[in-house]
Amino acid sequence: MRIAIVLLAAAPLLAALPAQAQDSAVASTQIAQGDFAQAESKLLAELRIHPGRPELLLNLAAVYVKTGRVDAARGLYTKVLSTDDVLMDLSVDRTAGSHALAQSGLRRLDTVQFSAR
Repeated sequence: MRIAIVLLAAAPLLAALPAQAQDSAVASTQIAQGDFAQAESKLLAELRIHPGRPELLLNLAAVYVKTGRVDAARGLYTKVLSTDDVLMDLSVDRTAGSHALAQSGLRRLDTVQFSAR
């Protein structure tokens, strides 16, 4: 199975950035615009309909990272890792698996927490 996503910012911030899919396109735009409360609301609604979709979980993790909820983001990255790895389009010519994105997110969280100590 292949799910298309488009990241809205530079590659170094990959794991903390929103993914764009059909159901979460509005949330991705809202994340990019900094409207995290509205994005979170839409993503949670989509997850009630489509639980476990990695692009939704990764987007919600991005919201949690941006709003300082590191433990909640860690839980979502872990949840993505507990499901099947899904190949995602990051751009027209670049792909990555959902597991790679989640692992990258976890590494970034560990770096942030380590540097904060």
